[in-house]
Amino acid sequence: MTEYGHQAADEVWECARCGVPLEPREISVSYLDSAFPVELLRCPKCGQTLVSEELALGKMIEVEKQLEDK
Repeated sequence: MTEYGHQAADEVWECARCGVPLEPREISVSYLDSAFPVELLRCPKCGQTLVSEELALGKMIEVEKQLEDK
């Protein structure tokens, strides 16, 4: 398991738009005037970022709840 979700070590994700392999990149995610760095897979050509369903429905919801409680 990686920070990107349940991606197998030999699994390569490709950009649907460009057809090139996605690369891990640190990006800034912001919500409710707060920003935090997170490493996600991103297309080196067009900049499209992959947010896995697991991350969006799991970790991101946890962070959202924590920020709203402040």
